[in-house]
Amino acid sequence: MKPFVVLFATLACVSLAACDRQPASTVAPPAMPAAATPGAAKPLPSISGRPGKSAIASSHGLATEAGFEVLAKGGNAFDAAIAVGAVLAVVEPQSSGIGGGGFFLLHRAADGRDVFLDAREAAPAASHSALWADADGKLDRDKSINGPLSAGIPGEPAAYDWLAKHYGKLPLSESLAPAIRIAREGFPLYPRFVRAIGMRKPVIERWPAGRQLFLADGEIPAEGSRWRNPDLAATLERIAASGAAGFYEGEFAARLVDAVSAAGGIWTREDLAAYAVREREPVVVDYRGWRIVTSPPPSSGGVALAEMLNILSGYDLERRSRVERVHLTIEAMRRAYRDRAEYLGDPDFVSMPIAELTSPLYAAGLRASIHPAKATPSDALPGYMSPAEGEHTTHYSIMDADGNLAAVTKTVNLTLGSGFVVEGTGFVLNNEMDDFALLPGQPNAFGLVGGEANAPKAGRRPLSSMTPSFVIGADRVGVSGTPGGSRIITMVLEGILAWIDGDAPQEVVARRRYHHQYLPDVVSAEPEAFTREEAKALGDMGHIVNTGERTWGLMNMVGWNLRTGEVGAGSDPREPMSRADTR
Repeated sequence: MKPFVVLFATLACVSLAACDRQPASTVAPPAMPAAATPGAAKPLPSISGRPGKSAIASSHGLATEAGFEVLAKGGNAFDAAIAVGAVLAVVEPQSSGIGGGGFFLLHRAADGRDVFLDAREAAPAASHSALWADADGKLDRDKSINGPLSAGIPGEPAAYDWLAKHYGKLPLSESLAPAIRIAREGFPLYPRFVRAIGMRKPVIERWPAGRQLFLADGEIPAEGSRWRNPDLAATLERIAASGAAGFYEGEFAARLVDAVSAAGGIWTREDLAAYAVREREPVVVDYRGWRIVTSPPPSSGGVALAEMLNILSGYDLERRSRVERVHLTIEAMRRAYRDRAEYLGDPDFVSMPIAELTSPLYAAGLRASIHPAKATPSDALPGYMSPAEGEHTTHYSIMDADGNLAAVTKTVNLTLGSGFVVEGTGFVLNNEMDDFALLPGQPNAFGLVGGEANAPKAGRRPLSSMTPSFVIGADRVGVSGTPGGSRIITMVLEGILAWIDGDAPQEVVARRRYHHQYLPDVVSAEPEAFTREEAKALGDMGHIVNTGERTWGLMNMVGWNLRTGEVGAGSDPREPMSRADTR
């Protein structure tokens, strides 16, 4: 099936939306250098020189400090990415950890190479849809999100080993040292961690190792109490000494498999031994002369981001009112999210129409279907997907003094993942199998629906919304990303537009956010994202605006002004423990 709006591409000037477009943006094919991007009037911006200072932004001060500690030892941004990520595995296990996976978008200053490390979790070989069905053939929600059957093969340990061997300057033991120390010595429990334990307590209590790790005499530990994890310290020491083999092979792998099998999971030692990091070419978008480097499948983020930016490139947004600009952005979101579920999956297993989805012609057709003053009801578009996610992920951004960049988003999926801990390991397993379309056409925990392209099969990696990105202009470079489930892609879009508008990193991450994901046909908005007048005007256009009482996302960004040399960092004010710094 071809993308549904191809027929619109033959339409011209059917509305103001089609008539006032500027030269369309383009997406460079992976193997093609930016300078040769089809349709580009001139080469896209590249990064030259060195900032002379480093910048790190993460969701916890201890992680940010660990990154600087490793830089001070002579490490680069990639060593710091290991240090920051490993400390987050210790202090923020509700969001990521050794039992999960993630995406690492890297820029190497020495040769200008951009590369995307795919350390997404993989389906065990025995995976098949019937495992997660109940007696009536419906998705058994408990099996898909709780316990070891919900866990894919972790990728984070392999990613750290790969980073150290191929991109870092320090041995893995040096980069993991801060996390090992903090796991042994402990740290004060903070509100978000304590809330996460409370939220998942009924699941944690099912297995003795989880109770022992997360509960104090069976109760939720108190805020401010010191939390130590010597088992995780020992696990990290094993990885520091033996690399990925210390996790995926030998006695430790056998321990993981035995415990998972005993509790109803399907892991094998062969599954663990077969896991490997994948290096992929990023998606590169030309948005009005800005070079956007972002995530390829199995992230859906880069393709959806390209669609949205390609659509919006046809409008002079600076000349539009705030309401018009929001309306057009919502309509771009609606169309990109419609395509997300139908076409995208693991590129090692699924053939996808990426070139078509990210082409200017396709965007022109999508743009022609947008009315300049009326919302398009989602049920007027061909149907496919549905509702929302939460902040059960983490993101950090790093720039070193030489200009190496790392944008990293990693996760265990839901809060505290599957809730299952293998005794003596100190970490929770992910519940990433729920990110597959376990039963085609039936929504996952976030209401997202998928088909055969994202079905659970041996070795496949589930589709993700994680979208670490670089934004490169003639004068400024930004490194950004965020947690937030299905809202990640729209947050990154809004952050990119704010950066292009001239916001500093701290201003970008603090901006109020809004989101539309095709279905439900509702514009979700943070408090104060819109004035009362703006919300009414959007309503008059036909948008259903739901301004809630909660915020979402924990965006972290670093930036570099190439002209002035200024380096900046911004951490999301929505999380008091987050920290951004430059040195």
